[in-house]
This record gives sequence, structure tokens and C-alpha cells, in this order.
Amino acid sequence: MRRAGLAGRDALDHAYREKASRLIAQRVLALPVCDAAHAQRRIVSGYAPIRSEVDTLPLLGALAQRGFTLALPLVRDPRLIFLRWQPGEPLIRGAFGVSAPSEESEALIPDILVMPLSRFDRARNRIGYGKGHYDRAIAALTLEKPVTTIGLAFDIQRAESIPAEPHDRRLDCIVTETETLCD
Repeated sequence: MRRAGLAGRDALDHAYREKASRLIAQRVLALPVCDAAHAQRRIVSGYAPIRSEVDTLPLLGALAQRGFTLALPLVRDPRLIFLRWQPGEPLIRGAFGVSAPSEESEALIPDILVMPLSRFDRARNRIGYGKGHYDRAIAALTLEKPVTTIGLAFDIQRAESIPAEPHDRRLDCIVTETETLCD
């Protein structure tokens, strides 16, 4: 299932992915949790896109303009840490080709966790990239405080059904270029 989702995403035309990423950003910005009135002291962790992932950089820029504090994940096995970042600040290439802030950046605990997906279903189950980093991050973060989880994907990555295991947590929202799936 993972390979099929990634292959479908990779096959999308670059121009289509750019346009769809802008539509996805608009949909995320329309979520009540992303309203500027909620920005005070709220931390959003996004991701720096790799390969054919949804481009989050315009979304993150808009959230920063609304007053949200931003963070990006850094893989520090066996889990992710979330480091403060602002648009325009340099990123370093980390594990798995993921760009992240310098490890000297302040570690934060996000209130909102925006993540890429390889597959998803309408019940908001997800398949990531197979290393379990986000599964462990969600489990650890929810021990600290409530966290809103938002998965970003293209419609082509939707599956009829995703098998969920006991450690899997349904996402609060999944946003694509044509729909927003939330409680």
C-alpha cells in the first residue's frame, strides 16, 4: 500500500503538485485550529518537503504571519524532536534526506503536528514511511499535552481502507486538494 501511494504521488505532474499544494494550504489555513485568534502561544510543527511531498513552505509562512510559532522535526532515533524555525532560516540536511533546523535550535513541544502521508483513508487512518517516527512522536506528545494532528496528502494517495494496528492513532484531520476530513 505504501509503495502504491508514493508511486501515485510521484507520478503527479510537478505543476499539478504545486497547484494542489497551494489548495491544500488554503484548506489548512481555513481550519479553526489555524485561525489567527488561536495563534498566541501555539506551536505548529510542519515539515520541509522532500521528493514529491505536499509543499508546506507557503503554509508555514502564512502560519508565521498569523503569529504561530513554528517548528520542524529532526530525526533523532528512535524519535523525532521538534526544533524552532522561521521561514528564511537555513536548514541542514539530516537523516533520510530530511531538511531540519540546526540542533542548536530550541526544542519545542508542538500543539499542532502537520505531517506527510504515503496513504490514508476516509476514516483518517494513515500509513507513513514505515519507520514509525510520527507514531512514536504522537504517542510521546500526547503524554505532554493535547496535540492536533493534521496529515497532508494528494487525492491520489487515498485508499479504500487502511488496516490500523493497536499503536496507530487516527489523525484529527487529513487535508487534500479537494477535501478536508476532520471530526
